[in-house]
Amino acid sequence: MPKMKSNSGALKRFSKTGSGKWKRNKAFSSHILTKKSPKRIRSFRGTELVAQSDKKALTRLLPGL
Repeated sequence: MPKMKSNSGALKRFSKTGSGKWKRNKAFSSHILTKKSPKRIRSFRGTELVAQSDKKALTRLLPGL
């Protein structure tokens, strides 16, 4: 049987926390920032947990993690 391969794009974007939850970076923070308010730009910082409804898809993309 062939090896189980992880989706390399998902591997770069998501990581697992110690408790088994998925962590992700926030979107919309890389360009066209002049029209976005400073408050909105600050909210793009840091990481967030992946929604419950997307966890099944992530476990399929990243088996064995």
